[in-house]
Amino acid sequence: MRSVYCGGLNASNIDQEVTLCGWVDRRRDHGGVIFIDLRDRDGIVQVVFDPDGEENFALADKVRPEYVLQVTGKVRARSESTVNRNMPTGEIEVYGTQLQILNTAETPPFQLDAYTNVGEDVRLTYRYLDLRRKDMQRNLVMRSKITSAIRNYLDANGFLDIETPILTRATPEGARDYLVPSRTQEGKFFALPQSPQLFKQLLMVSGFDRYYQIAKCFRDEDLRADRQPEFTQIDLETSFLNEDEIMSITENMIRKVFKDLLNIEFGEFPRMPYSEAMEKYGSDKPDLRIPLEMIEIKDLMKDVEFKVFSGPANDPKGRVTAMKVPKGGEIPRRTIDAYTKFVGIYGAKGLAYIKVNDKDDLEEGLQSPIVKFLPLDVRKAILERVGAENGDLIFFGADSYKVVSEALGALRCKLGEDLNLYTCEWAPLWVVDFPMFEETSDGGLTALHHPFTAPSCSPEELQANPATALSRAYDMVLNGTELGGGSIRIHNQDMQQAVFRVLGISEEEQREKFGFLLDALQYGAPPHGGLAFGLDRLVMLMVGADSIRDVIAFPKTQTAACVMTDAPGDVDKKQLDELHIRLKAKPQPAASEK
Repeated sequence: MRSVYCGGLNASNIDQEVTLCGWVDRRRDHGGVIFIDLRDRDGIVQVVFDPDGEENFALADKVRPEYVLQVTGKVRARSESTVNRNMPTGEIEVYGTQLQILNTAETPPFQLDAYTNVGEDVRLTYRYLDLRRKDMQRNLVMRSKITSAIRNYLDANGFLDIETPILTRATPEGARDYLVPSRTQEGKFFALPQSPQLFKQLLMVSGFDRYYQIAKCFRDEDLRADRQPEFTQIDLETSFLNEDEIMSITENMIRKVFKDLLNIEFGEFPRMPYSEAMEKYGSDKPDLRIPLEMIEIKDLMKDVEFKVFSGPANDPKGRVTAMKVPKGGEIPRRTIDAYTKFVGIYGAKGLAYIKVNDKDDLEEGLQSPIVKFLPLDVRKAILERVGAENGDLIFFGADSYKVVSEALGALRCKLGEDLNLYTCEWAPLWVVDFPMFEETSDGGLTALHHPFTAPSCSPEELQANPATALSRAYDMVLNGTELGGGSIRIHNQDMQQAVFRVLGISEEEQREKFGFLLDALQYGAPPHGGLAFGLDRLVMLMVGADSIRDVIAFPKTQTAACVMTDAPGDVDKKQLDELHIRLKAKPQPAASEK
């Protein structure tokens, strides 16, 4: 039906007859001549109809925005005065000789341009219209190019694209599973995979030493801007490669994708231990574009009478830090109050600060509600440790290690954005030497990554000191976003069982949930490891979107719902009976509550 895309036309097509198909972006009537901007996924071109072609002109007069047209005409140069330098096709236009209205359209519920501020609920309800917008078309075209580039790179490096099951069984990977009831196995459930983790390890045992898959994964967890209940992973696994080799392959893949598609060349990917990332930046995915760092001052606060500081300073699980903001003394009090509310989101009870007006005058040169609680020698030591200069602002965090790290780490990123402190456009990073485990709220241990990650020690050392054990894990971070995480896996049954024991998984539960894996590890499992990238996050960063919902064709809302299809929905009783499911009646409110 078409001979060329609208956006594919340029001056080289002048005098050619073309046939176009697309949607009416705009229609204008100028002095008896009708101009139609015709749009398809490739771009927009201007089509002209004049009264000489009576039938076509009459049809053109009827068209409205979002009508679907087929147009045949001759490409001609625009006059110098009408050239549109802002359009890729702005040097030419198509003189229409034939017009067919393929379909009409109701008036859209919102304008389909980049300048209309539309609520996300409306955009998602009419997603099929929202996807016609230029930005959304660009995002999904880029997503397709990214996946093609990744496939080409992995294919060229000997990786095999192998699919793994979607219906599997529940495994402990850090989030709730989406469960699927079995009709044929009464009372039993499949789980949708949080990742292909165990299957890709079994592929390594099977001898397919380089596997990849662009895989759908599912997690029933609370959503954020960079989370969805269903998401896409670039998943890969290799045998007989160590950490450095796997990191090199995947780093080169990301380098190539950015170079080929954005013409961006990355510099060095520095490596930073997890402990350093948490100490300096309060995050295991620090944004190195921001030059702010957290400085430990716990030792300076142990003997002060101000219990807001001395309490955490004398608590083994407490943390007291300072973060200097160069020239931050210009930040007004109302903004500091807003930052105080912001850190409250992360559990901080307040946000202490000092404005350094004159660093040499410890009595009158420091402006802050807390200065009076700090002895002069402590004030001096703080200024020296953070390297304060006149005009600087120092923020303080004092609470549990977790609260201080999360609150000041988030504040650091917000300050970087609000004050435009970025020192570069792109800052890639590898975070390494993660702990094997982290402490839970009840004092137990849980795997920081997942329980199939190999520790950097022997099974005996692991069980003797699990809280201090490090893992052979590595995360790639870009601009404060975790692009991907991976590790060397456990390939020895004794080590896998040792990890399970540390996690409190009984031998009976090990056999029930992971017997197939433990058995497989006895049959010549090779040393192996891998990494999984979040495709949605990668695309989000590369197109400069604010949310992964802007790079997914049909995303869910913050409540994990699809407002376009009204999913999830009710299921009739017959289907529930076939699945052996009975719904509990919702409790009715008491009369006093009505």
